[in-house]
Amino acid sequence: MLKLRIKEIAEAQGLNRNQLQLKSGVTLPLLTRYWNNQTKAVRLEALERIAMVLGVDPGDLISSDEDKTVKIPVVK
Repeated sequence: MLKLRIKEIAEAQGLNRNQLQLKSGVTLPLLTRYWNNQTKAVRLEALERIAMVLGVDPGDLISSDEDKTVKIPVVK
């Protein structure tokens, strides 16, 4: 399952939700949904604006809960 890392990244930079909302220009209700991972869809334009304020790539704001360990079979 995918989740947004906006809150984690913003707080690491010392930004709260209201500061990020003002700097990015996205609406507070939209940012609140993203901040709390309470959305099933993401507007790319909004994600780009948030990423620009945080100084990261938009893809850095999304992570997966799934285990990314690749299992390689051992051949004898």
